[in-house]
Amino acid sequence: MTAFDIPLYRPAFGPAEIEAVTEVLRSGWLSTGPVTEDFEGKYAAALGAESAVAVSSGTAALHLAVLALDLGPGDEVVLPSLNFVSAAATVALSGATPVFADIKGPDDLCLDPEDAARRITPRTRAIVAMHYGGHAADLTALSRLARAHGLALIEDCAHAPVTDSVHGMLGTVGDIGCYSFFATKNLAMGEGGMVVARDPALRERIRRLRSHALTVSAAQRHRGGPSGYDVDALGLNYRPTELTCAVGRVQLDALPAAQARRREAVRAYREQLAGLPGLTVPFAGRPVEEGAHHLFAVTLPPGTDREAFQDRLRAARVQSGVHYPPTHLFTAYRERYGLGPGLLPVTEDVMARQLSLPLYPGLGRAEVGRVVEAVSSAWHPAP
Repeated sequence: MTAFDIPLYRPAFGPAEIEAVTEVLRSGWLSTGPVTEDFEGKYAAALGAESAVAVSSGTAALHLAVLALDLGPGDEVVLPSLNFVSAAATVALSGATPVFADIKGPDDLCLDPEDAARRITPRTRAIVAMHYGGHAADLTALSRLARAHGLALIEDCAHAPVTDSVHGMLGTVGDIGCYSFFATKNLAMGEGGMVVARDPALRERIRRLRSHALTVSAAQRHRGGPSGYDVDALGLNYRPTELTCAVGRVQLDALPAAQARRREAVRAYREQLAGLPGLTVPFAGRPVEEGAHHLFAVTLPPGTDREAFQDRLRAARVQSGVHYPPTHLFTAYRERYGLGPGLLPVTEDVMARQLSLPLYPGLGRAEVGRVVEAVSSAWHPAP
């Protein structure tokens, strides 16, 4: 499925995942049920959380957070433009207004608490902190900011499943933590996600909203519970399947070993790229033991033609990517909110030069060496 010898991501599925899916098919129960519940329990235990709610995607997780907090017209949510578009989309679709804030800089691609503070108005209701590449945003400063203004803090942990940090387990520090288990994520299920919340009432609201806010679920009815149900809120079908959660259980068990292999690849990258002048490796000042290392991002020197650089990597059969085009520069957001270039100078400067290099658990030192060789051959620093 790839024209590259070394792709950005290579899946790590094996006989255990195949057997797990086969067992679900044999059971005859494919929608949310006992496998999902067991996965939720194991994931919550890994986080040290009371419980967790499995959902159909990371986008569903974020949308449920927005719905559970009753964000809507007249409300504002401060969030980084440097993120996949889903975070802003869930805010916009609720009728609330996404207010984009800048990142810290080339060395730290997470939300800048100082710039976030400048964006707060009397209409602000929440802050979304995205842990870019699996590296913790400054949750200490953001939590303090949220408390000072009475705001909810949503952690976008799409890149950081079961990831400890100096602030605590990511996703459990803020009010709501949202995870993604998309096909390329560290814990991959094809599609899927998880939500945790510190407030039990908020968590239960999220659980009900993921299934049309039914007062009695299909699984409960199947087990002999009440045959009727009520709907006392407006919910959606954001349920996961037993098939994806079966894969998730296996991937969760394998996650510690997979994370260790990612760290080894990152360690090799940092060592071998150190000799390239002008190349910035974000988060390189943090110990390699910290973070989930979902992405290995680099920032090219000013003036570098990124597309030409990628073409040279492509010729060496090495894939690269851009994570992410700033959301505030997309047509829909420019036209809807009157945004444009110049709003976020740091984000715009860094993301014009950002590049993601291959990173996955099976990436060994020899392959890292080949990627670095391709980068070195493509290297043409700006004069």
